[in-house]
Amino acid sequence: MKRWWAVVAYVVIPGIDGSDGQHWQTVWERQWGTSAVRISPASWSAPDLDDWVGAIQEAYDVASGQDSQVVLVAHSLGCWAASAWLNENPSTPTGGALFVAPPDPHGPTFPREAAATFIEVSAQPLPCPALVVGSTDDPYCTPEAAAGFAARWEARWHLAGACGHINSASGLGPWQHGRGLLDSLTQ
Repeated sequence: MKRWWAVVAYVVIPGIDGSDGQHWQTVWERQWGTSAVRISPASWSAPDLDDWVGAIQEAYDVASGQDSQVVLVAHSLGCWAASAWLNENPSTPTGGALFVAPPDPHGPTFPREAAATFIEVSAQPLPCPALVVGSTDDPYCTPEAAAGFAARWEARWHLAGACGHINSASGLGPWQHGRGLLDSLTQ
């Protein structure tokens, strides 16, 4: 029997070094209050995939304890950690996943040394509804590569325009367009 929740809890999965105070993820997290749980891996600066996947599990456990529908909100390298976690936990109830600006692990700007354990993660069909958002001028991933990831994840694809890496440097603030995309995924 499928459960329907009136309340949504969010697992916030930033990229390398987390999201600073100006990042849309942090702005949204403040707006959500106790309905948001940010991952806390020990390896923020030298990401280890197993550590990040474990941190997602811990955050998911806290978020799901609120008897809420859990939605993953991932940015950059966090998209790959989220996809690995989802594929390791295909029967875990997840209301959806928003993947924003996934970097191309085989692209020229991917931080190969810092994030070596992420290089071999592959995009496989996800067990929940998902939406991938990319940018026309992301220095870490071409729109074509991001669209390819979306197709392999069996996720909806949205090209947001020229937004860089869709991070603090992009100057998006609360990124209302992104909130609308998230709402389209969760409603």
